[in-house]
Amino acid sequence: MGMNAILEKALTGKRISPTEGLSLLKEAPWKEVAEAAHQVRMAKLPGNKVGYTAFRIVNYTNVCEVTCSFCSFCRPERSPEAYVLTLEQIREKTIEAKARGADHIFLQGGVNRAIPLDYYVAVLKMLTQEMGMKVRGFSPVELVRIAEANRIPLEELLDALKAAGLSSVPGAGAEILSDRMRQKLSPRKLSAKEWCDAMAACHKKGLPGSANIVFGSDETPEEIIEHLEWVRSTQDIAGGFKSFVVWTFQPQTPNFPIRKVSDEEYLKLLALSRLYLDNVPHIEVSLLGMGLTLGAQGLYAGADDINSIVIEENVLTNHGLTTIPQAEEFIKNAGFIPYRRSLNFD
Repeated sequence: MGMNAILEKALTGKRISPTEGLSLLKEAPWKEVAEAAHQVRMAKLPGNKVGYTAFRIVNYTNVCEVTCSFCSFCRPERSPEAYVLTLEQIREKTIEAKARGADHIFLQGGVNRAIPLDYYVAVLKMLTQEMGMKVRGFSPVELVRIAEANRIPLEELLDALKAAGLSSVPGAGAEILSDRMRQKLSPRKLSAKEWCDAMAACHKKGLPGSANIVFGSDETPEEIIEHLEWVRSTQDIAGGFKSFVVWTFQPQTPNFPIRKVSDEEYLKLLALSRLYLDNVPHIEVSLLGMGLTLGAQGLYAGADDINSIVIEENVLTNHGLTTIPQAEEFIKNAGFIPYRRSLNFD
């Protein structure tokens, strides 16, 4: 099957295979993939609309036992820089976020087994019941380790957190869903299957969220397709991924190899994500990591959302937008109609 035939297959709504996806990734001109992805996006989501949201990231702790090789944020428990935010500190951050128009909190930290379950429940209840915020929180590895520390099944933990106010779970910590790469990223993280199983458990409990990919190290094209296949297969099972985000590794530590990802390479993978992930409704372009110019191009390469605005970011350099008027103006200038959505695209 020729390259144009694969793109035609995607344009007619037929599922492309891993072999076909790999052919597109390795051989197809990026502009052709981008044009096809934009056509698919406009057919699936007519109306010329682009979404944005307003949330604050609250990193409730920087203590983490996982110690990813690419992360400069985490600290060991006895470090003088280690912290666990108090409820009052989280409340203050939330008040500041509400004053700037945010209505969601993105609650995320490290794997810190010293934190009791009662802390998480109290934080969620404060944020949702007292502060009136919606909360997306906890990466799969956080959830799995919290359940282990409290000697309860993951499903029981999810019930408790949902009852306390958790409404969605991010697909954080995926990076590259290839066990070879995951050993290089962090041997203490979940395997590809464990990550997917945890996300499926969340979705079955009514806790939807997003998925992502982080590339730009020494992953192979085959491993990128493997990642997309893991996401698509997991979505077939539970259907809880509302969106997919394409990120690149950022230079944080000297211990993890990263390479410069060209604009064309980023846009091609963004577009391929739209074509390959036929069961994930939304594709987000990462203004936070990639900047405004490339972000605008991404809206013509399959993306329908700008993954912003972010108030406070401690892990990545913020190249995105920080106010609601900025987000709406950016979308209008790119040629689209802005709409504000929730983290779950409600």
